Amino acid sequence: MQRSRRLIILILLIAASTAAGFYASHFFSGHNEKERVASANPATAHPRRPDFRLPDLDGNLQSIDNWNNQVIMVNFWATWCPPCRREMPAFIRLYNDYKDRGFVILGIAIDDPQSVQDFIDPMDVSYPVLLGEEAGIDISTAYGNRLGALPFTVIIDREGRIITTRSRELSYEQAEALITPLL
Repeated sequence: MQRSRRLIILILLIAASTAAGFYASHFFSGHNEKERVASANPATAHPRRPDFRLPDLDGNLQSIDNWNNQVIMVNFWATWCPPCRREMPAFIRLYNDYKDRGFVILGIAIDDPQSVQDFIDPMDVSYPVLLGEEAGIDISTAYGNRLGALPFTVIIDREGRIITTRSRELSYEQAEALITPLL
């Protein structure tokens, strides 16, 4: 019961943060501070990605190191997040179009395992989905998500450097433009 109450409070906090992040991203013309800094000073703008291990849907621990030497798009999402739900079909298509070129999407669900399984099964998600739950929030923060906004997407190059982050819904074309220069 304590765990359920804590998870509900956490979900409510994330929902509020998502709304604040969505408003902020639109208010600031779709560019967050990290994006402006990255374009202004490319020499210092690409930190090394933090390592993490999370369970997959079968309960097996997976490390981000499993995808070394690939272009990685890490997408933090939740089943109750409308923009997350809307962008997922585009991400499935993107993954299928570029997976043979050394590209992978890691979906990190900030949600309980059953809700995630029930959501992704009918969508036929083809890329790896990891169960972040509460640990996913800490990982998201380590990757630059100061506001706790969802969706939050991180692009990592083949050398393991964070190239850019986005704290808003992405279309197929927007995500494709971020990854193709790295392939």
